[in-house]
Amino acid sequence: MSRMVQCIKLGREAEGLERLPYPGPLGQRIFEQVSKEAWGSWLKHQTMLINENRLSPMDPKARRFLEQQMEQFFFGDGAEVPEGFVPPSTKGG
Repeated sequence: MSRMVQCIKLGREAEGLERLPYPGPLGQRIFEQVSKEAWGSWLKHQTMLINENRLSPMDPKARRFLEQQMEQFFFGDGAEVPEGFVPPSTKGG
């Protein structure tokens, strides 16, 4: 049976993560309050932040930025979107 959580991002009960997705207290908080579906949304948003801001995950400054954005995404007012970002078109070409 899947572990269920009251997902803070979706505002409803949903399937929880199988293990801590991130180390430390933030990872524990995410594990307890964020669903697999919402975590997947974060991973897509994080990829966009890395690509649009040309971040290197090896750079400690970039990792701190991404951690702050992750906390905002789940527990704050939402993570930022890079200036001038235009989502890919979903229309057929």
